Amino acid sequence: MKKYAIIYKAVLMENLQYALQITMGFCSYFIMIFVMVHLWRYMYQSPGSLIAGYTKEQMIWYVIATETIWFGARSATVSRQAAADIRSGNIAYMVNKPYHYPLYILAKYTGEWSIQLPLYVAFAALVGTGMVGGLHRMHPVGLLAVALAVMLGVTINGVFKLCISLLSFWVEDSVPFQWLYDKLILVVGTIFPMEIFPAALQPVLKLTPVYTVCYGPAKLLVDFGADTFGEILLAQSVYLAAGGVLLCFLYRKGVKKLYVNGG
Repeated sequence: MKKYAIIYKAVLMENLQYALQITMGFCSYFIMIFVMVHLWRYMYQSPGSLIAGYTKEQMIWYVIATETIWFGARSATVSRQAAADIRSGNIAYMVNKPYHYPLYILAKYTGEWSIQLPLYVAFAALVGTGMVGGLHRMHPVGLLAVALAVMLGVTINGVFKLCISLLSFWVEDSVPFQWLYDKLILVVGTIFPMEIFPAALQPVLKLTPVYTVCYGPAKLLVDFGADTFGEILLAQSVYLAAGGVLLCFLYRKGVKKLYVNGG
């Protein structure tokens, strides 16, 4: 694991030099939050009203949390680099390097979001407090639980986006699949909580990455509970394990196809 730690550190130091450039993305983030805050303020015109069990403050902070994860975990490494390496044939050289290629990509991805995400969290805290007011007080243990859920969520997101990129071994372009995955996460889990959707559909949504990537961490932030944390942590553990198995399977099959075709 030492070599992956070195890769992570190198990417981390590289992204530290571009921290100011990363903050340029705050503009689009702020516009999104500004629109969503005013949208939910309009929806909650009656004082004390609840929508899907959420107060106005909880709903707005939920959106702030999910948008923070969405913007802070964005990376071209897992969505484009692997696919580009496969299409260009560069993967034939990468597989002979003294590291496991998917782990190499995930180490780079982790180095990127380790800089991006904290910056967006800090900005989100300022924007949310200024536009909505502070969230209810949470015990430090609860904040640690939220942080753990967020880190597991963005890791799961990277694993599945990398799985989609590895489809480039068989299809010419994996971008359409990346687009579908991103829209699933954005529409179903980021803009609206699962409770908004029909009750019959909610169990199905809990079986998708949406539940573990963005809904779970945001739900813990606005309505923390030990039982909820245990449920989300279990789901994230299962998803991370399943994603890891799928990732190794796709990579092994893809490399085998590469060798058979004389790549």
